[in-house]
Amino acid sequence: MVLETAKNKICMHQIIEKMQDEIEAEGDMIVNDVKPDILNIISANGTVCIYKKEVTDGKIRIDGSVNTYIIYLANDENGSNRSLNTTLDFTYVIDNDNCKAGMTLNENIQVRKIECKILNERKINIKALLSMDAILCSDEDIDVISNIQENEDIQILNTKKQINSLIGKAFTNVYVKETLKLKEENSLAEIMRVNTNIINKSIKVSYNKILVKSDLEVSLMYLTEDNRICKDSILIPVMGFVDMENVSEENKFDVDYTIKNIIIKPNSNGENSVYIEAGIEITCLAYEKKEITLIEDMYSIFSDVNFSSKKIDSVVEEGNLNEICNINKEINVPEIEGNTIYNIELIPQINNCTVREEKIIYEMGLNLEILFGQSNGLESKNIVIPFNYEINSNLINQNDNINTILNIEDKDLNISGSNIGINTNIEFAVKIFRNEELNIINDISVEDVRNKNIYSMVIYFVKKGDTLWEIAKKFKSTIEDIARVNNIEDINKIDVGQQLYIPKFIKRNIA
Repeated sequence: MVLETAKNKICMHQIIEKMQDEIEAEGDMIVNDVKPDILNIISANGTVCIYKKEVTDGKIRIDGSVNTYIIYLANDENGSNRSLNTTLDFTYVIDNDNCKAGMTLNENIQVRKIECKILNERKINIKALLSMDAILCSDEDIDVISNIQENEDIQILNTKKQINSLIGKAFTNVYVKETLKLKEENSLAEIMRVNTNIINKSIKVSYNKILVKSDLEVSLMYLTEDNRICKDSILIPVMGFVDMENVSEENKFDVDYTIKNIIIKPNSNGENSVYIEAGIEITCLAYEKKEITLIEDMYSIFSDVNFSSKKIDSVVEEGNLNEICNINKEINVPEIEGNTIYNIELIPQINNCTVREEKIIYEMGLNLEILFGQSNGLESKNIVIPFNYEINSNLINQNDNINTILNIEDKDLNISGSNIGINTNIEFAVKIFRNEELNIINDISVEDVRNKNIYSMVIYFVKKGDTLWEIAKKFKSTIEDIARVNNIEDINKIDVGQQLYIPKFIKRNIA
């Protein structure tokens, strides 16, 4: 006989898999006819755009591009410094049996290194090495039994769990256009280097709408007509509205920004300025914290209970930590003494991360790329400063999944002779996901059992790991009756070796 049950539909947030991988984007570039031959590559950097991503049954696919900026020493009579700009397309495909259509992939793809090889004075091979950190998530509707039709015969073990339940998922595409005006005396010849970053992120909830705000930071290094190297930057406001019903400020939000495309080029209208256009996809997921009651186990005193169950690995706790790590260090670089420093890039990198109880230990490297001038033109110097950092919090458990985003908050560089004093703040934005395996019971049925005895008593000695529930289930008794017969005050406390009298109540079937 199938038992009648009442069910609640709960949207379970699950971390399916955390992935780390490397992606390569490679291609050849022919030097434009208006530019001189290549003698030597000085420096290269790039920005990543993701214009399409798909999660289908058994497969993940990401399509994107890397906008590369290459500074080179020209093979001309002046030994001038020039630049090249090209786009490398890439496609990342991975087969994964855990993937199902409708799952969400939160990815962070960064340029780790760009390698350039001169094939001849008019052609180079470019290889961009990208690092990817990604979390594959699922938000699945699960029917959870909340009540069973009244039946005194059925014994139920309930447990209460806190879960994150999805309220809604929505996205919006934002397009920004801006003009960066340069100083009149810095007449733009060509763009040599570009860095982009999305900073100052915030959200505000009002009337079933989520206002998402941030700034797109664009930093440029460029060559002037009189062969000087200059720098400039701009903050471009990014704002979008995401429609979502039943949200409130108390909910948790996961907001993901993806730069889908970006155009940065000199204006062609005769104005000394740079035109910037970017398409940014903003994805927002809203969750509410719910306490649910799950049936962990059940049995019948007089019948056999049959049920099916499935294991769900659900996020039962989610938290955010933000900490600032200050790096205050002086390094000696003999090559720069007496020379002009044009640019110093600071790029933090996680080499290893270990999660322990109430602690996350990071093994880090702060990468410095220094562009400086010498008698023969620009030179590049790369230095890695190793350091360790710990985040301590009682929110952290050893088995938690974590996702860490690094940002340079402040950068103060003091150059004296061959010494560079570095005083910078690195923000660690850490999202913590705590998973727990939940046992979801379905399809409950009972079968009558014919027995001869109506009552019996057995003596049982408690073994290690026993609970009153397991003992009662084994002998088709009840926790309440065992506690009453043995004068047990705390049903959660029994001792190994303790002697228990177990009453067994067995239904007599009369023909």
